[in-house]
Amino acid sequence: MPLALFDLDNTLLAGDSDYEWGRFLIKKGLVDEIYYEAENNRFYEQYKQGHLNIYEFSAFSFQPLAERSMEELQALHAEFMQEVIEPMIGQRAQDLVDKHKQQGDTVMVITATNSFITGPIVRAFGIEHLLATEPKIVKGRYTTEIDGIPCFHEGKVQRLENWLSANKMSLQGSCFYSDSINDLPLLEKVETPIAVDPDEKLAPLARHRGWKCISLRD
Repeated sequence: MPLALFDLDNTLLAGDSDYEWGRFLIKKGLVDEIYYEAENNRFYEQYKQGHLNIYEFSAFSFQPLAERSMEELQALHAEFMQEVIEPMIGQRAQDLVDKHKQQGDTVMVITATNSFITGPIVRAFGIEHLLATEPKIVKGRYTTEIDGIPCFHEGKVQRLENWLSANKMSLQGSCFYSDSINDLPLLEKVETPIAVDPDEKLAPLARHRGWKCISLRD
């Protein structure tokens, strides 16, 4: 079964769930508005420029998770899904996921955004497999630390290789859809790299290498 890999933010989603979660927390009055907005924007710009420190960002973004119970977080996420995420799920993205599933491909989202945010989103797409950055959990609560290898940049390749080994699968026939220059290590690893609404750094590189470029925006 060939592997169809998808980045999530600005690829399947018409927006960035990690960044929008920060804005959602600000809107709800759950974080300090001035500080959190400035840091959220700073990290997002670093990500877009391709030089994000994933550990520094995760310590920042996991803090509101660590301060709340799982029950409170689940209720917040349900509201976040309805208000913010559902409008970002376009029909073209859903149709592409469904096409790969109908072809019998193994469909997976592989994303730097943490699993708390992305798990329900991936399930909404009807996708079974997810590799995401994992917040460490201690005594039933999130902490500000990453558990294991962050699913970012080269880490995406490492996490995927570990998953392939555990599931006795290979990258034969694989494809990977992404918008981001941060995903270059994995784009170079799969058989068929596909740029989706690529960012300003990935777009010229994809054209130069003759990679397929598509849009999933409705």
